[in-house]
Amino acid sequence: MKSKLVAVLSGALLVLGLGACGGEGAGGATDTAADKPADLTIGVSMPTQTSERWIADGKAVKEKLEAKGYKVDLQYANDDIPTQSQQVDQMITRGADVLIIAAIDGTALSSQLQAAADKSIPVVAYDRLIRGSKNVDFYVSFDNYKVGVAQAKALLRGLGLEKPDGSKGTKTGPINIEIFAGSLDDNNTQYFFKGAMETLKPYLDNGTLVVKSKQTGMEQVATLRWQQEAAQKRMEDLLTSSYNDGAKVGGVLSPYDGISRGIITALHNAGYGTAANPTPVITGQDAEIASVKLINTGVQSSTIFKDTRLLAEQAVNAAEAFLQKKQPQSNDTKTYDNGVKVVPAYLLPIQTVFKDDIQKQLVDSGYYTTAEVAAGQAK
Repeated sequence: MKSKLVAVLSGALLVLGLGACGGEGAGGATDTAADKPADLTIGVSMPTQTSERWIADGKAVKEKLEAKGYKVDLQYANDDIPTQSQQVDQMITRGADVLIIAAIDGTALSSQLQAAADKSIPVVAYDRLIRGSKNVDFYVSFDNYKVGVAQAKALLRGLGLEKPDGSKGTKTGPINIEIFAGSLDDNNTQYFFKGAMETLKPYLDNGTLVVKSKQTGMEQVATLRWQQEAAQKRMEDLLTSSYNDGAKVGGVLSPYDGISRGIITALHNAGYGTAANPTPVITGQDAEIASVKLINTGVQSSTIFKDTRLLAEQAVNAAEAFLQKKQPQSNDTKTYDNGVKVVPAYLLPIQTVFKDDIQKQLVDSGYYTTAEVAAGQAK
């Protein structure tokens, strides 16, 4: 009787041991390298569907992963931090093998990342660096400091202060400008802002450019959640408080196309956009189709094109490397300190788009069609 009981207990312990090391992927196992893609799930958390850019990102990542045979759990959080936290928790519970996360707030997911680490689930930060956690394994993005530089250069070119090659332009100052930044809870905002302001500094210092509102600090010019409505309201307030003496706005540094459209709405409501009172030079980012149409019709001056197809591809490459128990290829291991660790990153190039660049950079590359540009709406 005693020997039978020992045998039964030994068998039970063996089964439990095998179950603990069984093929549940990184969500509950130690090895996914031998698993087939169809047996693996990648959780993809995107911040919102209110921006066409993030809809395109989610779609691109999902399609590229599914093309390789992986199962994909794609969720959009609609700019709500608790919703994103809950969605990531659910992905972990359902046994995701890798997480790809574009965070709403770069500091709000520490507990979720710890839960992922406890289950050996690698985390790829997508475009927005997740801060304050050691459990961020990789970062895929664009060179965000260079984005800010490119936006400032586009403003200078649009104002005629610089030529396309960077040499001195034909216009002289002083020219009134206003400055907008992104959301303070997005880590990218500081890089965009720093790149832009360091580029504009010589022109601000010598009086060629004048910020009439005197609002130049990042906290002063930030736009919560990158919201178009918030940007419109702030531009309206600036016009009322700083341009009620007949002075005109010559240009606006805008970090994102949605913000740009809010700025344009405020300016046009105030009488800008006519032959006698033209729309100021306004920059942007993300080449959203609504803004590409505005650039094509001469309303918005420029945007920064970040090809999300390439970003999605790098995210997929990183996820697949982790599934194969390899370290993803990086091209930056020094820049992106999240406050706890320097996160290895793969950074992609950017392109500045003016009206003359739309055909080559956006249409010929297959990103948009001519009809989509004309309509201002992607199919």
